Amino acid sequence: MTSLPLSLYTAAQSRAVDRCAIETHGLPGPLLMARAARAAFDLLLHRAPEPPLLQVLCGPGNNGGDGLLLAALAHGRGIAVRVWLVGGEPRSEDACAAADKARSAGLVLQAFDAEQLEAQGVVVDAMLGTGINGAPRPAFAEAIDAVNALGLPVLALDVPSGVNSDTGHAEGPAIRATWTISFITAKAGLFTGDGAVLAGERTLNDLAVPLEAYSAAAPALEVLDLDTLAAVLPARAAGSHKGDFGRCLLVGGDEGMGGAIVLAAEAALRTGVGLARAATRAAHIAPLLARRPECMAAAVDHRNDLQPLLDWPSAIVIGPGLGQAPWGEQMLHAVRTCARPMVIDADALNLLAVNPGPLPDGSIITPHPGEAARLLGCSTAEIQADRFAAATALAQRFNTVVVLKGQGTLVATVDRSMLCAAGNPGMASGGMGDVLSGMLGGLLAQGLSAWDAARLGTSLHSEAADIAAMQHGQAGLLASDLFAALAELLP
Repeated sequence: MTSLPLSLYTAAQSRAVDRCAIETHGLPGPLLMARAARAAFDLLLHRAPEPPLLQVLCGPGNNGGDGLLLAALAHGRGIAVRVWLVGGEPRSEDACAAADKARSAGLVLQAFDAEQLEAQGVVVDAMLGTGINGAPRPAFAEAIDAVNALGLPVLALDVPSGVNSDTGHAEGPAIRATWTISFITAKAGLFTGDGAVLAGERTLNDLAVPLEAYSAAAPALEVLDLDTLAAVLPARAAGSHKGDFGRCLLVGGDEGMGGAIVLAAEAALRTGVGLARAATRAAHIAPLLARRPECMAAAVDHRNDLQPLLDWPSAIVIGPGLGQAPWGEQMLHAVRTCARPMVIDADALNLLAVNPGPLPDGSIITPHPGEAARLLGCSTAEIQADRFAAATALAQRFNTVVVLKGQGTLVATVDRSMLCAAGNPGMASGGMGDVLSGMLGGLLAQGLSAWDAARLGTSLHSEAADIAAMQHGQAGLLASDLFAALAELLP
């Protein structure tokens, strides 16, 4: 399989599936290792058909065994191969058997020597795989640094060495792979945090393990699938009118930050809400209506101006361009007295961190890692070290659905998480979060639950960004470019 997996597994869950394949379904370890080597070698030949040299770095475990068998295949194909043993001789039974086969094929297995690495061809990383928890030991750290310094294409087997396959965090040095091929299960850490960056192009090969073997362990989390999620959108009957699709109030846009509320308001409309109203500074009303006359607008200079509007919406978005000055504090204070489901984003989250408290049922918070750190009273590095745990902790603290933004955005509740594998680096630009919050508010206003709105909105946002990036490129991608792409994705 090379398509995007819909289920992601931890290392422990992957081992359970492996054991089931071996013990229940009669697929011995050496056979699976041979299949893994063949799958990796086939991928290598497809990506780099005639490498002048293949340098294979093998650890002492089964990941190293995969590499040893791959080296033997390459040697038999007439490719120049050098095999380096990192961390000592093979130790597991299957890895020892693989070493015997490699030596029988005529390969010399050498203790790793960084000075003898050559700056040509392709490197195969078969050092650690899923077997790391923490920073690599010195022998592996030296090898990782040496490989990265070469700047050559690297094929990583299962997981780039140094990356935690459960969390995606790299506590120390980690291989920067060009391609990563996972075997049997897709490892959760390859899709978020450091792992999503370091893995390069990701491929999954199930090694022909029967589907029944996967019943040995439920996956850690699922990947958002837009085709499936689109079914939660309310149907639009022939006799529908605007009142059938909700009312969204968007609050934000302090002085100098009017663009954020304009983007959020248009995003709510583009996502299908029946009516949208922006409550913002008076100076932003004319630009808002000039760009998007379909949006209603109200000038609010004090929370008393906002209070009469709070009975109107089906859902509220607060945060885009809100700022942390007294005006923003007043707006958030007023909104928090309202029992409507809401999306809390941007500076509303920073104000919430200073003055925490309960949020209305059915709400969504959308922090990036820095905002998440402030909400949990920890460092951004701690958030990134285990994004899955951070998302769950936020859901517990605020009793909301959480959209933890970043590489591999997570949608989480107290007891369930899903991951968005779509998106691209072009999204690291101003206004992208405002568009997301507007989309989520528009979906909430249409009657979707917070869980459904968060999953669908996050998936739509990232998929639209990918379409827009193909049309405009990543470097110049603008948040407003997503609106045309949304029209292609929504029914």
